[in-house]
Amino acid sequence: MEYVSAPELAAWLSDANRARPVLLDVRENWEFETCHIEGSILMPMNTIPGRIDDLDEDAAIVCVCHHGARSMQVAAFLERNGFAHITNLTGGIHAWVVQVDGAMPKY
Repeated sequence: MEYVSAPELAAWLSDANRARPVLLDVRENWEFETCHIEGSILMPMNTIPGRIDDLDEDAAIVCVCHHGARSMQVAAFLERNGFAHITNLTGGIHAWVVQVDGAMPKY
């Protein structure tokens, strides 16, 4: 598993020469509705095992949650199930709000 900081992810997303990763947001619906990174796919943590076939094993996937703990668990689960390009957003959406997009609601 790789780790990426919020500023590093922002740079990745703005780099036209780099393939955009799948932003897999594993928070609950209400959290996602409160704030999310544009282009994120919502797949709450408890739904991942039943929806794993909806994900591309070969895609670069960045897992996102509130502070980084749930997404780290999902990232480890995906790696155990054959996904090769998994990254966890260190500090989660909270770090994104604090370090990248201060206009985004914080909870």
